Amino acid sequence: RKKRICERKFYYITLLRDPVSRYLSEWRHVQRGATWKTSLHMCDGRTPTPEELPSCYEGTDWSGCTLQEFMDCPYNLANNRQVRMLADLSLVGCYNMSFIPENKRAQILLESAKKNLRDMAFFGLTEFQRKTQYLFERTFNLKFIRPFMQYNSTRAGGVEVDNNTIRRIEELNDLDMQLYDYAKDLFQQRYQYKRQLERMEQRIKNREERLLHRSNEALPKEETEEQGRLPTEDYMSHIIEKW
Repeated sequence: RKKRICERKFYYITLLRDPVSRYLSEWRHVQRGATWKTSLHMCDGRTPTPEELPSCYEGTDWSGCTLQEFMDCPYNLANNRQVRMLADLSLVGCYNMSFIPENKRAQILLESAKKNLRDMAFFGLTEFQRKTQYLFERTFNLKFIRPFMQYNSTRAGGVEVDNNTIRRIEELNDLDMQLYDYAKDLFQQRYQYKRQLERMEQRIKNREERLLHRSNEALPKEETEEQGRLPTEDYMSHIIEKW
């Protein structure tokens, strides 16, 4: 007996977040003892060497690290994480930093991340929960039971940092900052398009309902009554016999 193969269609989706808030949130996460030791960072069929991807700390984790220590590590994967997660790293030699010049590497990664974002069936922005929900529902023809809530009281939101620190985080995440600006523009375009499409569909629906209402009003009374009659006994018997 042959096994039946069930074909599935997969869609890539993602959520992006304001780079400064995301960076601070990851720092707090690491500060509490989180690690990514189980992540293999596979690229082109292999994992990076210790020389290609050095660790920022010694020991089991980096718990208790200060924000300054977190920012000072040049190998910190929190830097530009969103671009790196979206881009095709094989275009730049994976984690081999000597493969191509740094400036060219950065530009290739950014453009790759933008392309992959464009090609996704859906992406949302953490800072725009309601619009993200609307886009998801309209894209996949699904309806959530409850509306998304916009919570601004996050762990990152509770961190008080001065302007110099914010500027430093923006510098460390320059690619993510550029990607997020691009994503916001693309997100608003998609949102406006779906809203316009919804309004157009509603106008068409309203027009069809008006036409149907007028056509019903124009029917003669006898014809309307005839349409409303129940099937005769002979007709019902004929249906039953067929079944």
